[in-house]
Amino acid sequence: MISNDMTWYMIIISAVLINNIILIRFLALCSFFGVSNKLETSIGMGMAVIFVIVIAGAASWLLWHYLLLPLKLEYLRTAAFILVIAGLVQFLEMYMRKAMPALYHAMGIYLPLITTNCAVLAVALLVVDYNLGFINTLIYSVSVPVGYTLSIILFAGIRERIDIAPIPKFLKGYPIIFITASMMSMAFLGFSHLFGL
Repeated sequence: MISNDMTWYMIIISAVLINNIILIRFLALCSFFGVSNKLETSIGMGMAVIFVIVIAGAASWLLWHYLLLPLKLEYLRTAAFILVIAGLVQFLEMYMRKAMPALYHAMGIYLPLITTNCAVLAVALLVVDYNLGFINTLIYSVSVPVGYTLSIILFAGIRERIDIAPIPKFLKGYPIIFITASMMSMAFLGFSHLFGL
């Protein structure tokens, strides 16, 4: 649980390691398994997710505190946050198509899927649920995708090693990938008692 009385470094450690969005909360698994077969693509996806989540977290906080709450439209928060996220991803997709066409094609269908990436919506909803101030919202909105990026890059590096490793035939492909992801998740559980969080 994140709160306003936590210091900035505790928010960062909690979001990156203790409550990692992929390995502990089990959100954003489609892109985690789909894009992590190459390190370069994983880095690109991580950077795209960082950009979208930071902007979406800040925009959602502003939308919640300056529009939805004053107008008593709290019931529209999920729909409003999804519209903000969809707009941001469209902007990012147009930019990447023009400025980074190789990365745009390497990411394939997973780039537009950031729109429906549950981690992006989860951060937008969590900053409201945790009742964070704007600065702590920004810190949390940066820390969660950094944890996502750390996880997907580590996983991509492991997958590249697995591809050349002598693995029994019945474990090749998704069985060894799921086993590896579960072992990474257990490793991240080791951080669960840092600072008593």
